[in-house]
Amino acid sequence: MDNIFNLNEDILKVSDEVEKELEPIFKKLDESCLRASSKVLKAFQDNHVGTNDFIEVTGYGYSDPGRDKLEKIYSQIFGTEDAIVRPQIMSGTHALKITLFGLLKHGDTMVSISGEPYDTLKSIIGITGDSQNSLIAHGINYEEIPLVNDEFDYDAIKDRISKKSVKLVEIQRSRGYSHRSSICIDRIEKAIKIVKEADPNCIVLVDNCYGEFTEDREPTEVGADIAISSLMKNLGAGVATSGGYVVGKKDLIHLIAEELNVPTVGKDSGANFNVLLTYYKGLFLAPKAVNSTLKSMIYASCILEKFGFETYPKYNEPRTDIIQTVELQTKDNLIKFCQGIQEGSPIESYVVPVPEQTPGYPNEEIMAGGSFTPGSTIELSCDGPLIEPYTAYMQGGLTYEYGKLGIQIALNKMLQKD
Repeated sequence: MDNIFNLNEDILKVSDEVEKELEPIFKKLDESCLRASSKVLKAFQDNHVGTNDFIEVTGYGYSDPGRDKLEKIYSQIFGTEDAIVRPQIMSGTHALKITLFGLLKHGDTMVSISGEPYDTLKSIIGITGDSQNSLIAHGINYEEIPLVNDEFDYDAIKDRISKKSVKLVEIQRSRGYSHRSSICIDRIEKAIKIVKEADPNCIVLVDNCYGEFTEDREPTEVGADIAISSLMKNLGAGVATSGGYVVGKKDLIHLIAEELNVPTVGKDSGANFNVLLTYYKGLFLAPKAVNSTLKSMIYASCILEKFGFETYPKYNEPRTDIIQTVELQTKDNLIKFCQGIQEGSPIESYVVPVPEQTPGYPNEEIMAGGSFTPGSTIELSCDGPLIEPYTAYMQGGLTYEYGKLGIQIALNKMLQKD
């Protein structure tokens, strides 16, 4: 191939070696993609999807068969009783907010058993910030059980839940900005079993952001009562331009829908803003989009490791989300790498990201994402806080080819001399 991006010849040489090494790993990913695709296709067929299900419904949004059918498809794929899939859910953080406020009341206790939560959830809880609308400000109690060597503290979980005073347990599947591994489904299943044995009535919520279709089972298929995420991540496949979902038990979904909408109305109203076609199509393409981004991140892990950087997960380790981290060692490397990801993007490749203070985050951040939908993290993007060890958090790649090119351009940018 012509070197039209003027890449360092060493990068091209190492890239060829990397792709040969990754062939057996990519083959297994393709097998997993086929299983997920089969599940999605069967759900579409079982629910008799037709072109009439894509019609716009305006106003109050009463009687929208396309919207209702989409939510049945989500329920089938996740093995749950009910679902909410709406453009009115603005982000994964918003999905968490309506879920927690819908399920928790004054005096209730929430416990995070995966340690410290992601930065934006901290402000919802009231750990950071001074909002009078946080959970803590509304009289809801919050506790944490830290992970021990990246593993749940099962004894501590059993002991705490056995006291019968915990209304909801929260598990964050992805690592966020914490220096820990993401949590695989087998470990989530074990933790849920311990919680339910200690108190069958305790609600288990899993923040499923970045995790869908990365493994062959979802959290709700191993006992989680509720799972949430954004459609600008895995299940939107870069086609959905907004929205989020909540899947789970019917009685809990009813409470969450009332928090999103109004009491007594719940799921029964809500205009679809003419997004149903993008939601259906995004879900249909999601297995392949996740497959492509996993390949892109595994490629990134392998080639960056060969250039001397510490990566996690390692390219040959199991994955439970689409996040790839790389410790870039210096502030300059982090800035250049993110700028390189922007240069390798299809949209606004001419823009130069710079560090800045970002709402909801405690440290200066640099963020790169030349995506068709701003904030879409199933499209190739990269960000990180400007603190040691200057870790870049990377995700996305709608096709493997575009993901690979973006990573090569970013690596090239970082290796260039000033």
